[in-house]
Amino acid sequence: MDDELLSLLLMVDTPTVCNAIEVAQGKRGFDGFTRGTVVSSAPTARPVVGYARTAKIAAAAPSTEGPAVIKARRMDYYRHVASGAPPSVAVVEDMDYPHCVGAFWGEINATVHRGLGLCGVMTNGVMRDLGDVPEDFPMIAGSVGPSHAFVHVKAIGVPVSVFGLTVAPGDLVHADRHGAVVVPPDIIPVLAAAIEKLRATERLILEPARQQGFDLAKFEEAWARFEAART
Repeated sequence: MDDELLSLLLMVDTPTVCNAIEVAQGKRGFDGFTRGTVVSSAPTARPVVGYARTAKIAAAAPSTEGPAVIKARRMDYYRHVASGAPPSVAVVEDMDYPHCVGAFWGEINATVHRGLGLCGVMTNGVMRDLGDVPEDFPMIAGSVGPSHAFVHVKAIGVPVSVFGLTVAPGDLVHADRHGAVVVPPDIIPVLAAAIEKLRATERLILEPARQQGFDLAKFEEAWARFEAART
């Protein structure tokens, strides 16, 4: 992903990327996206775009491992998320899902991750401290809650599953208040062109629909052009 593509991806929402991947593939059926409803700490912020730094956590019950092991793994986690080429995004699976109770994400952890260079997080777990977390570090989570419970890191740098989406370390993730997608590696070189083609196609219906005097006859004409141009 070059700087030009990154700039473009930061300007478009996740549904646009999802559609553009289908444009690039020349067919419908792309399924590398989350299912269900997410909650965003910054719904109007620009999307989270970056290479995945992954981990698994749990919080409903205390860890059965010793405190020294848990502390060491937590520091190994921070070393992991701080490594690799930017931009990066944390993708963290809460193993208690769908009964998540402990927030791994709040003012301190969000601020630390932002300081380490990450641009945001995608998780099926809990977030808290809304209003105090950095506005330019969107947290896209499964729920909001007040407590950290017994939250601890279980695994680092492994494939994770978040809202039905499997994410491997290093995957290119695009996420916002709608959810997230993983961009297939073979699509990355042609994604910018696919986004521009998608936008041009959508204008065929959007521009007439926004003009005064738009009626059913003009809709039918515009829709015919739209249908002919889209995937």
